[in-house]
Amino acid sequence: AKRTVTLTEKDGYPDSVYMNAAKIFQGIRTEKSKDRMLVRYGNNSESPVLAFQDEDSRRVSYELAFSALKYQDLLEEILLDSGVYPCQSIPDELTSLLVVMLCDLQDRKFEARKIFDQEKPVEEVQEIGHYLYRYICKTKLAAALARCRIKYDALSIEHFVPETIWKQEQRVSALPFCVWINTFKISLEDVISNLETKGLTKVESVSDFNHYTYAVDQHCHDVLVFPSSLKEELLNLDLFADCKLLLQ
Repeated sequence: AKRTVTLTEKDGYPDSVYMNAAKIFQGIRTEKSKDRMLVRYGNNSESPVLAFQDEDSRRVSYELAFSALKYQDLLEEILLDSGVYPCQSIPDELTSLLVVMLCDLQDRKFEARKIFDQEKPVEEVQEIGHYLYRYICKTKLAAALARCRIKYDALSIEHFVPETIWKQEQRVSALPFCVWINTFKISLEDVISNLETKGLTKVESVSDFNHYTYAVDQHCHDVLVFPSSLKEELLNLDLFADCKLLLQ
């Protein structure tokens, strides 16, 4: 069976990713003054204990946490406006989990997430998930998001971030990305041969990039550079699933 390394956000994530993302978010979230603190997150004085299944789980956990940070004000407003928060059954210590799971839920257009059979369920994630996915909560949350978009005249959630950040993200998303060759498992020659069978062509530099092209870094010969448009497609190759190529 074909293996994939990526966890597509449109399907949701395994329970452990939500737990790790919540712990990361708890430590980086924006602290607000007491007169503005309408959403309470509990104590975050202790360093979180993170347990990642693999490098990909680490990456998506941090991505989800920082996405929740970027939209923290909006997510909190949605929770409050919908009446979904506060909830007596959800203690302050689980508010970060509630926020990161809401961040993912709105990204999936409030559709239920995929079930990952290979991983043991986490009780807290299951509890928050069942609460958010209830029909009445989903309806209230979607309505609250729609009201926020009307209130701020925003076409999409991306328009809730400052223009400077939005432009910066656009520039970053267009940049080429690098991967390391794990020379303990595969040689440069074998990687090139594998990529050629996938229809990719080696070029001399990034200035020669077309869509299905790549280049060997001029200074580090165990580093390959690819166009940004290939990122999602490449991450689904067995080369990544087998850790023969590692995303920089």
